[in-house]
Amino acid sequence: MTDKNQAIEKASSGAVREAARRPVYEPRVDIYEKKDALLVVMDTPGVEDKDIDIQLEQDVLTITAEQHVESMEGFTLMVRGAVPGVFKRSFTLNRDIDRERIEANLRNGVLHLVLPKTEKAQPRRIDVKAA
Repeated sequence: MTDKNQAIEKASSGAVREAARRPVYEPRVDIYEKKDALLVVMDTPGVEDKDIDIQLEQDVLTITAEQHVESMEGFTLMVRGAVPGVFKRSFTLNRDIDRERIEANLRNGVLHLVLPKTEKAQPRRIDVKAA
């Protein structure tokens, strides 16, 4: 193995070890339903919108977010309650979700994900006509 390959292997193995030390959290999620949509509400404290990745692959919706913890300049850390890490949750969507109209908003550390239902999945009233 060349010196260059050894350096690359050493650097990548260090990055893998560092990533393995960071915890992966499964955040609290509430799911609400109304006739035309589902609403997923997920706690993401300390996460900015740029640090959230939402992927839809086949029928699996995966939300990944990276939490950063700020260091306080001029202070010495005495107790750490917030540990930097990654939030991750996956959900299997059924065919009744309109994948093209999914929306996500982050407000005060809470992610709101609106999953609109397709027209055919929404309840409808059928009129009865006298014969």
